[in-house]
Amino acid sequence: MTATESDKIHRAQLFQSSELLGLILDGTMPADKQMELFFRNNRQMGKRDRGFVAETVYGCLRRLRTLEALAGEQLPNEPRARAETLIATYLLAFAGWAGRTLESKGFMSNTSALVTQVRTVDRKAFSFAIRANLPDWLAERLLAQFGEAEAMQLADALNQPATLDLRVNPHKATRDQVMARLAEEGYPVEPMRYSPLGVRRNDRAPLFTLTSFKAGWFEVQDEGSQLISMLVAPKKREQVIDFCAGAGGKTLHIAALMENTGAVFAFDISERRLDNLRPRLARAGVDNVRTQLIRDEHDKGLKKFLERADRVLVDAPCSGTGTVRRNPDIKWRPIDLKALRTTQLSILESAARLVKPGGRLVYATCSLLKEENDDIVAAFLATHDGFVMIPANEILAAQGVVIEEGFTAEGAMRLLPHRHGTDGFFAAVLERKSSM
Repeated sequence: MTATESDKIHRAQLFQSSELLGLILDGTMPADKQMELFFRNNRQMGKRDRGFVAETVYGCLRRLRTLEALAGEQLPNEPRARAETLIATYLLAFAGWAGRTLESKGFMSNTSALVTQVRTVDRKAFSFAIRANLPDWLAERLLAQFGEAEAMQLADALNQPATLDLRVNPHKATRDQVMARLAEEGYPVEPMRYSPLGVRRNDRAPLFTLTSFKAGWFEVQDEGSQLISMLVAPKKREQVIDFCAGAGGKTLHIAALMENTGAVFAFDISERRLDNLRPRLARAGVDNVRTQLIRDEHDKGLKKFLERADRVLVDAPCSGTGTVRRNPDIKWRPIDLKALRTTQLSILESAARLVKPGGRLVYATCSLLKEENDDIVAAFLATHDGFVMIPANEILAAQGVVIEEGFTAEGAMRLLPHRHGTDGFFAAVLERKSSM
């Protein structure tokens, strides 16, 4: 931000930023939901105001540990003053603001002391976790998995804003048609590196208001998520189960890959999520999807699907550490990894019972952590000799997709932001033997 641009920022925008940051750090709801509620409750804010507040707050969430270290003893404990100091530190250290600009806004007291602290602190003395802007528990695991040099590359990528990724709906249009239409509507996009149905923008855009979106020509979906659907590789007229459908992005993609034939069953424990999926199905022109509410992975209603599914996708609940580019507040939430691992293995085992002999089971997460990925698959295979892992790279290569450094020695897909420009994803493809 230039000096001229900072001069245009009003005092109210600074206090709005600190108020919103304080609410998010309070931890009552995810950052995107808290921000949506905040803007809804402050409808007088203009587009420019919202843009500044959103950019500043997300900037603070991405760099929270560095900001705390930079502020040092100038960082108060009182929540409101703490949020104000974090905002001021971010503007001084990362947005190019001068101390006198902050003072002229009347934003916070003792600005000179904070400026001195930020300008003189020895950043080289910061620990890896502080430099990487990660909580200690996550920094320790990434260091163990990747080593310091690559772990820092990964952390730097996680601390950058994500691209805006879209998936073309082949039931409505081709990728070339979508690219041409979006260019006409004022939001040009580029083809993705891997996904044959993907297009991308480097900045945010109000695409939900466009005629092409309302007509169902595309959906918002990260490129890595699109590649997981391609690993399911469903065929026309098959029966496919999306065991943890969630918002339904992969459900929609799988249905499109099946050319609106066969049956896709979207299971989820949240009735609200399934209700939200229905208008997306209608917009996409999809009518081969059936939604089903389940109590949990042991729901009695699952019995009628035993050994009937050609393909089952388990997009397991996880730490979400691979999505930190989009959801930086995830880093600062408490996570019970032990409980997550127990749930992940339980879901995978229950879903496996639905796969017919010769069928395919795909286990996927948006986690970076070995404990939630490789270790879960290894534990499952150790007690289920009726399943074998098949190489993910071969499945994608058959569809014309080649990913450099994208696969583990065992054959699972591992996508990383600093290598592939996607969110962090893991996916293992398991096949049930025809003769048990």
